[in-house]
Amino acid sequence: MPHDIAFLHTSPVHVPTFDQLMRELAPDLRVTHVVREDLLADAQAEGADNPPLVARIRQAMGDAGASGASVVVCTCSTIGGAAEDAGVPGGAHAARIDRAMADQAVRHGGKVLLVAALQSTLAPTAALLQSSADRVGVRIEIELLVVAGAWPHFQAGRHGDYIAAITDAVAQADVEAGVVVLAQASMAPAAERLAERGITALASPRLGVAHAVALHRQRVARL
Repeated sequence: MPHDIAFLHTSPVHVPTFDQLMRELAPDLRVTHVVREDLLADAQAEGADNPPLVARIRQAMGDAGASGASVVVCTCSTIGGAAEDAGVPGGAHAARIDRAMADQAVRHGGKVLLVAALQSTLAPTAALLQSSADRVGVRIEIELLVVAGAWPHFQAGRHGDYIAAITDAVAQADVEAGVVVLAQASMAPAAERLAERGITALASPRLGVAHAVALHRQRVARL
């Protein structure tokens, strides 16, 4: 039976997260996942715009959508731009999980604090934020915050320590006048921790899944 939405991940830890979001937001839709950890590793080593890597990202998007999904979502911010630009062989809509978050972050212009645990994520996400701002004609000022030492926690499976490091780093930053954007899908639980401290932060998973579901329903309605 064909799937409705497919996800391309660069870590298996994301599969249960996105399954849960789909059960909450669209339990009637069929979902599939493809995990390609090598794509993120190579993007960190070679850059996400490396032509051979871009070709592999496009192939991975095609593999994810091979069972008939109308929307294929890349959940990795580092390769999301390449995935969105590359498209999906066969005509499915190629989406990046953080597009909806970026659109919401720049809605009113002003300062954006972009937070990442990976240096390689900053440039693609900053470019995404700027493109969203340009589309609506607003000016933004992007400040960058790399949470040094957080990523090894994630790689070792110490997710509690990972989220704590991100939460503490953001809480110590000057965020009073702007919007906080958590660049990586893996950082989403930090948004809840920050809310407990009175800081509003945007994370991509729920916003991105809601957008993907809307895209799918729009495509089905046009058939």
